Amino acid sequence: MQLPESQTENYLKSVRDQYEALPYPDRNPEDEAKRLITTWLDDLPMINHYCFAGREAFASGFRILVAGGGTGDGTIYLAEQLRHTDAEIVHLDLSSASIDIARRRAGKRSLTNIRWVQDSILNIPQLGLGKFHYINCSGVLHHLADPDAGFQALRSALADNGALGIMVYGQYGRTGVYQMQSLLRAINQDGADSDQKIQRARDVMMSAPASNWYKCGRASVSLDHTGNAHEIYDLLLHSQDRAYTVPELYEWIVDRHGMNLLFTETERGGSVYVPQLVAGPHQLEYLTAASRLPVRQQQEIAELLGGSISRHSFYVTQQAGSEAPYGDADLVPLLIHEAITGPQLAEFIDREQQKGRLVTINHIHTGITARLDPGRYAKYILNNIDGRRTFGEIFDIIRGIAKFKKAPPSDQELFADFREMYDFLRAIERLLLRHRSVPAQG
Repeated sequence: MQLPESQTENYLKSVRDQYEALPYPDRNPEDEAKRLITTWLDDLPMINHYCFAGREAFASGFRILVAGGGTGDGTIYLAEQLRHTDAEIVHLDLSSASIDIARRRAGKRSLTNIRWVQDSILNIPQLGLGKFHYINCSGVLHHLADPDAGFQALRSALADNGALGIMVYGQYGRTGVYQMQSLLRAINQDGADSDQKIQRARDVMMSAPASNWYKCGRASVSLDHTGNAHEIYDLLLHSQDRAYTVPELYEWIVDRHGMNLLFTETERGGSVYVPQLVAGPHQLEYLTAASRLPVRQQQEIAELLGGSISRHSFYVTQQAGSEAPYGDADLVPLLIHEAITGPQLAEFIDREQQKGRLVTINHIHTGITARLDPGRYAKYILNNIDGRRTFGEIFDIIRGIAKFKKAPPSDQELFADFREMYDFLRAIERLLLRHRSVPAQG
């Protein structure tokens, strides 16, 4: 189906044509039998923790819109997680080629909880789709001529207590990308076709000297000349994209629209927005000074200090207070994103504390190194985290240990003692919370 120009005027024609010719990301439906691609923002425990204070069961008609869903990564992951519920996922995209691939992927998995709509996100207010509890819009708004018009269209479909999961490009981590884009535009002034442009991009990536910002790794991306055509075109030859800094996102989402913003970068979580975690285990005056600033200014400093954020992923909620509150004994702590158990972490902490009060954690997956004081009770708390016990139940177990019976610690003392460890594990997105009334997901 070809959409009328009037329906898609916020997109350049070349953008629409690009995604018809090169659906993105490049996916083969046959691969669904081999693996499930996960999408960071769409992990149900993450959505529950950050957007619904840990109290969402994703039942009773939970509705999701994947706006600009492309070839279906987010849609398939959400639909698979919600397979045995009455939730509905609406997949909206401008490209018929992309929707066709997404449909075939869903078919391979026999997913029946997806509705398919080919249209522009700008037309959402006129489509009669209803309201949604969660809206995913990843990698779309930065390709619009007017990103705010797209955001307002999304917001028009958001339920009163709903949340959005958004990804837009990060300015500093894409410095090398934009240098390469400028270089290729200068080279391609002779009217080269798409195939020629892609080959030229491969040749430039292969032959550029080490001093080139993209080549020396300052682009914070791993794509080289061997990448597939879809990836190369989307990254280096796109006709319309823009990137954002932390202050720009606060000005847009918080100051202009009065909504709440929660950053969580893929794999590294919120750690890249914390100056102390970006800098490493150093006790320096500027880090102490930074820690006293408002959170948005700390995050601005962290982005500039690290320089590696090429994509800003974040949740947007109607108001503050959407995150599960640490300090509630009825919340269940759960470890996610790594195959590590509470007892294994407890063993590590116990072993390291025998060397001294402070423990150095070198986290391989995030690249973060931190020096922490786990406190007196962290190893006991971690040893009892199984994704099902509440903090209250864990604390009762600890108070029943012989050495603590004479002067049993209160809930408040245990929460305070574990705070530093919790803040670190939450910052790297490995420890989240859900309310005891909500069944475990997955």
